[in-house]
Amino acid sequence: MNIDQGAFGQVATILAKQFDSMYYVDIESDHFREFFHSQMLDEMNLPEQGTDFFAFLSEQARSVVHPDDMEYVLQLIDKEALLEKLSENNSSLIVCRFILGGQVKHVCHFSVMCEDGKHILGCIKNIEREFLEREEQEALISSVERLARLDELTGVKNKNAFSEYVNEIEDKMSSGNTDLEFGVVMCDINDLKLINDTRGHYFGDESIQRACRMICDVYENSAVYRVGGDEFAVILSGEDYIRRKSLLNKLKKESEENDRMRSGPVLACGMSVYDPDIDKSFYEVYERADAKMYLNKSELKIGRRTENVRRPLGNIGIPDARRRKLDSIFGALYTVAGDGYIFLTDLKYEFSRWSLSLVNDFGLPSEYMYQVEKIWEYNIHPDDVGRYLEVVKSVLQGNSVLYSISYRARRTDGTYVTLKPRGFVLNDSNGVPEYFGGIIIPQ
Repeated sequence: MNIDQGAFGQVATILAKQFDSMYYVDIESDHFREFFHSQMLDEMNLPEQGTDFFAFLSEQARSVVHPDDMEYVLQLIDKEALLEKLSENNSSLIVCRFILGGQVKHVCHFSVMCEDGKHILGCIKNIEREFLEREEQEALISSVERLARLDELTGVKNKNAFSEYVNEIEDKMSSGNTDLEFGVVMCDINDLKLINDTRGHYFGDESIQRACRMICDVYENSAVYRVGGDEFAVILSGEDYIRRKSLLNKLKKESEENDRMRSGPVLACGMSVYDPDIDKSFYEVYERADAKMYLNKSELKIGRRTENVRRPLGNIGIPDARRRKLDSIFGALYTVAGDGYIFLTDLKYEFSRWSLSLVNDFGLPSEYMYQVEKIWEYNIHPDDVGRYLEVVKSVLQGNSVLYSISYRARRTDGTYVTLKPRGFVLNDSNGVPEYFGGIIIPQ
């Protein structure tokens, strides 16, 4: 091989900093010469020069190339295949794995056709570091992409992930997939703004987390998404889709029990199912579920009060004569009370009448209510409920000695006002407390 030693010596010096091996091949004679190799390739016992390059290359490949890459590499280093590749692109790049010193190394094998068309310049480079860095980068990107689809507070999927899944569903809908089945459940936390305003965002965040756990515990086989501050969407599939009615009832009952016991978040829920005959987009299903959720939200708020308004204690309503007597005492009290809200309760029947101005200002369902203490409790600031219940308990137990208290109550506009009740107890002829009434004065 006629080689300009000075020129190639300079080239070799430059390339030695970038590659682990460089060799020069005469295509006609298959004679080759190696200019250098790194310590990494020492165990290959590469000669400084030799003949029958392609047979030598194949032999070396069989001794160091990873078995899973062997067939791929042997095809590409075949003389005819390599020369054809070089004639088309003037260069060839092979990326594969070597097993050297018992360790796997990712390498690239780079070949280029020289200008004379009679010689090939070949180089080998260890790219293990670049490969690991790329893997780390890809893992980081994957992690970032995954986090971008998760809600930080609850750990469930967020609105970004929801939009992506919706697009997948709509693609299936537009393709005419006749086997497509899914349902949508919308959930909203009642009174979250009130919790944030009165107890702070820490309690609000805790309510969101507890509500999310409730939903996930019910819908174990479906994707749950937090799509707003206090809104969650569930896209029903599989077993959850089949059992959708019983699961929705389960979630509603748990929510109603939380409401009744004041023991956890109260969720308004609505569900709708995809109907291929009428639904042209996912959001038609979504909007039906959303509308049903808001209807349930209204029912829950009204139900808190009207259930006890209509239901007398022990299913025994107040007799007409007792009601007329209550109205008579209330009228007399109203005449002499002056400013303030008036209330009067028949303790035997737990039936009350409250002034119309109080009903309107605080959003109560009626002037007449059974078990009003449970209805009124929902308007009282959470931090003041304990003091209020203590007085109520005392009155219902027949204690005629009343505590002097004040508490904050929520008006229909969501604001709180401090109230100071001034009450009295009227006993019957046997000394048993019969009526509890008084004036509630805004401060």
